[in-house]
Amino acid sequence: MCPCAFATLNLNKSMIIDQKTVEKMAHLSRLELSEQESQKMVGDLSKILNWMDQLKELDTTNVEPLTHMSEEVNVFREDIAKNTFSREKGLKNAPSQNGEYFQVPKVIE
Repeated sequence: MCPCAFATLNLNKSMIIDQKTVEKMAHLSRLELSEQESQKMVGDLSKILNWMDQLKELDTTNVEPLTHMSEEVNVFREDIAKNTFSREKGLKNAPSQNGEYFQVPKVIE
């Protein structure tokens, strides 16, 4: 569901997810849920809120906030524009081209 759907609801520790709440969230998220999907969503969202309540009970006073789940660091290369192959080589296997550009079917009238 769209995160904005949660933002418009009054979610707090004592909130119970019911059918009406799921219907409102589905409407805000522009989802069409069947009766079976809606019932499953009630259970799933209740489990999520219960899990969040359990997490609130943990003492995290000496825990540094994380930006990533692991200590791995991405190494990025410099983003330098360069021609890696010639225009002719790039157009070689094109299904349709005019010698300079790819030709594609017109999709907008």
